[in-house]
Amino acid sequence: MSDPIPRAQPPPIRAVPWWRWRRNPLRRPSDLLQAWIGLVLALTVASTAPPAAWAVGTAVHDTLTAAVKEQARAGRHTTAVLLDDAPRHPEPGSAEAGETRYPVKVRYTAPDGTARTATTDVDPGLPAGHRVRVWTNAEGTLTEPPMRPDEIRDRALGAGALTAIGVLITGTFVHRLTARVLDRRRMRAWETAWQQTARRWTTSS
Repeated sequence: MSDPIPRAQPPPIRAVPWWRWRRNPLRRPSDLLQAWIGLVLALTVASTAPPAAWAVGTAVHDTLTAAVKEQARAGRHTTAVLLDDAPRHPEPGSAEAGETRYPVKVRYTAPDGTARTATTDVDPGLPAGHRVRVWTNAEGTLTEPPMRPDEIRDRALGAGALTAIGVLITGTFVHRLTARVLDRRRMRAWETAWQQTARRWTTSS
């Protein structure tokens, strides 16, 4: 009865840096192919990410700027009066209190001259009767005011950064997928060669 042939164990040639670019008897055509694919992908990502980020960021900036101009043309600031006391923050004077807003019912005058009531977010601790600035659209509904230039810039930069990251992730995914496909092909070839060679070393019991 013949001893079972052990599974193939490829040598750990990956431990040698840049071994795919070096001439050696263990380097296979697929190894060099993988090295070239990695190089091409790296150059593609490096040359594609910056212009893609710039294009997306510019498009987002232009779109938001146009929307803000339309919002500013159609809406307006007005004064609203608080109808209820705003809740007090549990930690007055803290950084969190400076960023916290509470919804409170207010009364204001719409562009058509009618008095309306609505709910808007205000600073903590404001008493009833306090006046706040609010933004209304052309229909007189309370809305968020138009974005400031720095907010538009930040959103455009964020969109550009996400685009660049997306290009990098895509390139990395393609590289790893290619490496996995080539690894499976190499393992099948190695297993076949090992099965043919190992038979010469096995003995019958």
